[in-house]
Amino acid sequence: MDIITICKDTLPNYEEKIKMFYEEHLHLDDEIRYILDGSGYFDVRDKEDKWIRIFMEKGDMITLPAGIYHRFTVDEKNYAKAMRLFVGEPVWTAYNRPADHVEARGQYVKFLAQTA
Repeated sequence: MDIITICKDTLPNYEEKIKMFYEEHLHLDDEIRYILDGSGYFDVRDKEDKWIRIFMEKGDMITLPAGIYHRFTVDEKNYAKAMRLFVGEPVWTAYNRPADHVEARGQYVKFLAQTA
């Protein structure tokens, strides 16, 4: 695990990082976040590819499965502190959309089809 503080005063290259977090992307591993302080939004896509906005604040936890397209942004307070949980060494590689060729995306889509 590690801690990330998303704030202009503490996050190096803040503007660049905010843009990167907000670009729609996926990861090869599950993304698990526990909000320690502040607040923000995770946006994910539903089965019809429409956005679902999830408000996150102190005490909230979310697990985004590998292969799900998503993005993150802070709210008007421009501050969020989160615990990032992972197994083994973290791999922060983001695959920006379109990334349908990525195996994790294929597995996620297959899972969605089975739950329909």
